[in-house]
Amino acid sequence: MSSALLIEQLLNGLQFGVMLFLMAAGLTLIFGVMGLINLAHGSFYMIGAFACAAVAAWTGSFWLGLVASLAAAAAAGAIVEILVVRRLYERDHLDQVLATFALILIFSEGTRWLFGSFPLYLDIPPVLSGAIPLPGGAQYPLYRLAIIAAGILVAIGLYLLISWTRIGMRIRAGESDREMIGALGVDIGSLYTLVFALGAALAGLAGAMVGALQSVQVGMGEPVLILAFVVIVIGGIGSIKGALVGAVLVGLVDTLGRLLLPKLFAIAMGPSEGATVGAAVASMLIYIVMALILALRPQGLFPANT
Repeated sequence: MSSALLIEQLLNGLQFGVMLFLMAAGLTLIFGVMGLINLAHGSFYMIGAFACAAVAAWTGSFWLGLVASLAAAAAAGAIVEILVVRRLYERDHLDQVLATFALILIFSEGTRWLFGSFPLYLDIPPVLSGAIPLPGGAQYPLYRLAIIAAGILVAIGLYLLISWTRIGMRIRAGESDREMIGALGVDIGSLYTLVFALGAALAGLAGAMVGALQSVQVGMGEPVLILAFVVIVIGGIGSIKGALVGAVLVGLVDTLGRLLLPKLFAIAMGPSEGATVGAAVASMLIYIVMALILALRPQGLFPANT
């Protein structure tokens, strides 16, 4: 295997991990602050992708589509929090799961009604449509590097927001003792709406950026949601740092596993059978890694209380 191919797959894994971080950061923030299991989080990913594709097609500008994805996902998150989620905070997790699963169906059918059942396609902006050379002579798409850079900037921005601003202080306090900050005069309802909208906007941003790499279609958020849950379990529920580390770990393990395991099994079992077995094991690899991490650290790599 050439060094150029390995570097390319490492970058693909990092890009995949950054996308998962944008999903998982909002999900773990919502669970950490509100204690809410939100299965509808993948729907905000889908809303962001559709909003970006629709506005980009209408205006001819990917960047306006990107802004629209943030606005649409944040608005949808705020509306959902006010109308539905606000009634679930004191309910048990089963009620939360059932209610947010119902939201998945509502959003999917609503999107199908608005845009139809056929996929939409989103063009990469011309300024990011080129490629840069890698060691060994290969070329790597500039747009994928831009996704990696955007994810890093979002991670830095979230760190600064949570650690150094008054809103971040309230979010951290709400995670630790919501009754106390309510008694101190903080509007818990507005804080929860803000956190939920922020998490939805991050998911919408992920959907918009990935929408230029694949088709934009109904139900595209559910497979990513499963991986986002894996990320926050590995990283530690409620931890932004854990979400970042877990997302990068999952992205690299999944990408490199799908590249390397079929080759390794082919050496021991022959090309045909080895490729089949290797591909099957590669599809399970992130769950095997999750089980091993939880066996050693049941609260994840970076639990929020540490």
